[in-house]
Amino acid sequence: MCGLAGWLYTPKNAPDSSVLRSMATSIAHRGPDDEGFFEDRAAGLGFAHRRLSIIDLSDASHQPMVDRESGVVLAYNGELYNFRDVRRELEALGHRFNSRGDTEVVLRAYIEWGIDAFSRFAGMFAIALWDPRKQTLHLARDAMGIKPLYFTSFDKGVVFASEVKAFSRLPGFNSELDEGSVEQFLEFGYVFDDLRTMLDGVHKVAPGTRMEIRNGAVAASESFYEPSGFLSPDEPGEALRVQGLYRALSGVVKEHLIADVPCGLLLSGGLDSSLLAAMAVKHGELRTVSMGFASSKVDERPQAAAVARFLGTNHSEVLISSEDVVSEVRSGAWVFDDLFGDWGTITTRILYRKCRELGLKVVLVGEGADELFGGYREVFERPPELGLLQQFKLYRQYSGRRYGGLFVEFRRVMQDYLNMANGDSFEAIRLFETRRQLPNQFVMKVDKASMAESIEARAPFLDCRVANVAYQTPRKWLLRNGENKYLLRAVARQYGLLPETTARQAKFGAPLSSSWMDESSSMRKFAQERILDGPQVLRFGLRPAMEAYFLKGRSGFGLPRSLSIFRNLAWRLLLLELWAPVYVGKQTAT
Repeated sequence: MCGLAGWLYTPKNAPDSSVLRSMATSIAHRGPDDEGFFEDRAAGLGFAHRRLSIIDLSDASHQPMVDRESGVVLAYNGELYNFRDVRRELEALGHRFNSRGDTEVVLRAYIEWGIDAFSRFAGMFAIALWDPRKQTLHLARDAMGIKPLYFTSFDKGVVFASEVKAFSRLPGFNSELDEGSVEQFLEFGYVFDDLRTMLDGVHKVAPGTRMEIRNGAVAASESFYEPSGFLSPDEPGEALRVQGLYRALSGVVKEHLIADVPCGLLLSGGLDSSLLAAMAVKHGELRTVSMGFASSKVDERPQAAAVARFLGTNHSEVLISSEDVVSEVRSGAWVFDDLFGDWGTITTRILYRKCRELGLKVVLVGEGADELFGGYREVFERPPELGLLQQFKLYRQYSGRRYGGLFVEFRRVMQDYLNMANGDSFEAIRLFETRRQLPNQFVMKVDKASMAESIEARAPFLDCRVANVAYQTPRKWLLRNGENKYLLRAVARQYGLLPETTARQAKFGAPLSSSWMDESSSMRKFAQERILDGPQVLRFGLRPAMEAYFLKGRSGFGLPRSLSIFRNLAWRLLLLELWAPVYVGKQTAT
């Protein structure tokens, strides 16, 4: 796991080398173990890389990596979980390797297969690859968007980085808020547009997408991965489906444990992480870590401890208080990078810090199972036809601020997915969940929180091979017999992996710490002062709502004003107030 940054300018217009080093410094937390640089001034090219050493800790996997014969240069962030299979295939074709890691596999796969190599990769990655033979820079992001990759056109060039904060090191870079993106953030808690970010002119490489940059400008962009198979017939039956999912998931978990450093697992005690833990312990001793929230009505530690005892893991607990969260919010808004509002970014960052203290450098997480395997009953149980009224009701469930403000934009996205799914409402909703909400919010929580503490978080459910099994599973095998995620539960039962209580346990409700905005006096006081005294509440016309919340105790406005769930809005405005001074304007990022 690593961080990368760089650029391709028109020849002789690239910034000074010191700027490249400054960009690398801004993302040093993503890779504290090593750094490397490559420049070709005549081509206008610059690569910077920060390394978190996970597989092959030797200098043989140092980056940027250059192929001497072709001159191809690679800067790579992520893990290629099927790298051993790809390596064997390349060796059979005559390739010889100088390292044991996956970076050289990525490089030689491109040399052998060109851009077709990307569709062969099963893993999480952001790739920058320079091919001097074609004077082309390739940028690519993994199929499910687990690893972020941003780019911006700036001063006769295209600049890219693993985090937005690196762009602030460019001389003359003056960022401004993208107001349309801010509207999406305030209403949904994240920017669901797959290309835009919170900053005007700064863009995301979409999941499963490859871009070509030539002569300082974007020349082409195309997808190398699209979800498919969700209209597969109902056969095979349950036994074969359970067997197929078990084989895919257990094989992927085994590969996700490959590392030359200690691995652990974040265990919530719910079905998803417990299922991963049950498969992981088959391959050796496992360290598990869970967290609890002080003064919260919901505490998942007893369930996690019960699963840990059943599986025989080496288990630890972390208790997080509202004071911890306030302290973290005060000092850590920079962690959110391209801003999103998931509370868990704060709490899981504390958890990842504890993992570091325990000596872990890699942890497995259960992200993605709900969206892929039908975990949200209230969202996925839609009428057979997702008509206008049903789309509006769905929009209201996703929106936490204003009913109607972005409905037209939301409906356009949903209609695209309905067309893609041939009118199947379940599949359209699943596509929105997995192609928009996951990569732009929940997976970014995992990436930003873990990398801020120099931890590599791996998400087996989001391996494209497991995702493909999910996409090929019809609704009837996911919502069945009064249960959600039925196929995952069936795997746990059929193979005796978990206690029966865990296999049938319902999902916990809303984010465990969100009530602190109402219940914690220190959190509420801090938020009230920052929001009501800050510029953003005035800029977006939300001061009356926030005064009603903080000063009059209102939880929301009803019709016809239709401004709802003030607690969520207050959290998002608080983050915006803390985040904007770091990222907006000509700044030097923390």
